[in-house]
Amino acid sequence: MTLVRPHGSAQLQPRFVYDSERHHELMHEAESLPSIVISSAAAANAVMLGAGYFNPLHGYMNLADAMSVAETLRTVDGLFWPVPVLNMVEDASAIEGASRIALRDPNMEGNPVLAVMDVEAIETVSDEQLNTMAEHIFATVDDKHPGVATFKSAGRKLISGSIEVLNFSYFQSDFPDTFRTAVEIRNEFVERGWSKVVAFQTRNPMHRAHEELCKMALEDVDADGVLIHMLLGKLKPGDIPATVRDASIRKMVELYFPANTVMVTGYGFDMLYAGPREAVLHAVFRQNCGCSHLIVGRDHAGVGDYYGAFDAQTIFDEKVPEGALEIEIFRADHTAYSKKLNKVVMMRDVPDHTKEDFILLSGTKVREMLGNGIAPPQEFSRPEVAQILMDYYQSL
Repeated sequence: MTLVRPHGSAQLQPRFVYDSERHHELMHEAESLPSIVISSAAAANAVMLGAGYFNPLHGYMNLADAMSVAETLRTVDGLFWPVPVLNMVEDASAIEGASRIALRDPNMEGNPVLAVMDVEAIETVSDEQLNTMAEHIFATVDDKHPGVATFKSAGRKLISGSIEVLNFSYFQSDFPDTFRTAVEIRNEFVERGWSKVVAFQTRNPMHRAHEELCKMALEDVDADGVLIHMLLGKLKPGDIPATVRDASIRKMVELYFPANTVMVTGYGFDMLYAGPREAVLHAVFRQNCGCSHLIVGRDHAGVGDYYGAFDAQTIFDEKVPEGALEIEIFRADHTAYSKKLNKVVMMRDVPDHTKEDFILLSGTKVREMLGNGIAPPQEFSRPEVAQILMDYYQSL
């Protein structure tokens, strides 16, 4: 059995420069090029392009492709793609007229060069175009939506063209044991002899329900393993930092999963909170990692009340054309511990249950308990995981 193919090409085409001589040349060239400090979102896009996650894209989209992707989920040339991959800046005067530029990292001290770019165009995005894109990507233009706020504040100058990536920003140094490129993940699947792999996306610590959901999917699709793939980039205020999530997830895997059934890894991207569209993007880059399935649960990648509970599942039926992706979706319902059955179940599988039959705790309630040094019930959260989270909340 072989792994699922990358999206849009026979082989992965990461934009990171692996050849050391070429890398050295580019670093040297970058010093004399006109340069610009890009946004955190654009830097995250560069990291994803470098790591092969955004295969087969070679760089940032121009305005025509961005509008086409936002409105139709396809580039002008017809490549299926769910979210525009952009480099938007406030002021492009420093690179005006340049055909090659250096992109500087906003998230590292001293703004080191992240990538070298061939400039295809510098275009101005109108208010109307910006709102049209936001409406399609986020299903709202409300500035209270964290993704919309970030998207609209990036600037109006859109710089497009292909890039060569020279480093993976802070992700490699801050998360050396967790950050992995799509190339590395594919290679490790091959080394482990895995061909059928379920991906689990997370930006939060994992409680019992998430753990059991991974086990259900593993069993249901008869997979070789689970890729727990956590977002390591920028989140909204109040979300738990990646180092704490990483520690709690690793503890859970070490104690509660059979050996050699889980890979804990992370990727360098800023959360969009784009709900359904982001779920499709998650599917695209998990296919590039070599995963055969992606778990899509309730309100996947959502925020607030902007999306319906299962919009991130129905988009795969309504907007993803037959054959556009090879990865399959494992559709999950809300999972919770059943007091009747003494195990975690998907709510849709137990129509005879009432709300009182489940152990249900809101995120707010859990944070409050942890902050007060009270561990949630064992049916909700493993004690060892709760301890790590209590230590974090009490340190605030």
